Amino acid sequence: MVIWVTGLSGAGKTTLCRALKELLRPKLPQVVMIDGDIVRETFDDGLGYGEKDRWVQVARIQRMARMLSDQGLIVLAAVLYSHPELLQWNRREIRSYYEIYLKTSLDALRHRDYKGIYAQADAGQMREVVGLDIAWHEPTSPDLVIHQDHPEEASQLARKVVASIPELNLLLEPVS
Repeated sequence: MVIWVTGLSGAGKTTLCRALKELLRPKLPQVVMIDGDIVRETFDDGLGYGEKDRWVQVARIQRMARMLSDQGLIVLAAVLYSHPELLQWNRREIRSYYEIYLKTSLDALRHRDYKGIYAQADAGQMREVVGLDIAWHEPTSPDLVIHQDHPEEASQLARKVVASIPELNLLLEPVS
């Protein structure tokens, strides 16, 4: 299974995936996480942040997620860019796919701005920011939409996500 978490920068994708991994790993040791920032750092091949390079980046993550899922792993993927064609590929090519959209307003993201991305972009010090000068394509048919303007505790959110996925919901039931 691939649980694909998308949203703008700062929406909480990595935070949610980490919380999901922490929640699931005790009962499902075959849970792995793919984070877009870590994949970019791992390949370290000069890939930029323009739209063309973002396609390459997401294609890497898609194929890695599919390969790992095909080997029986549960893949948590934290991915920023969500062009409709890329998300359609996921639904077509990944056997068990669950898409989560962390919907967050730009105002809330600018206020949080953990990485300083929006402040730098607004000051003209950074370009190629998805949602500002690269179009953000809001997912049109996610399995779950989570509004993140006022995020709740990651561990609580992870429990809600697991409860929404029938294949995983059984893991939350208490053992008698």
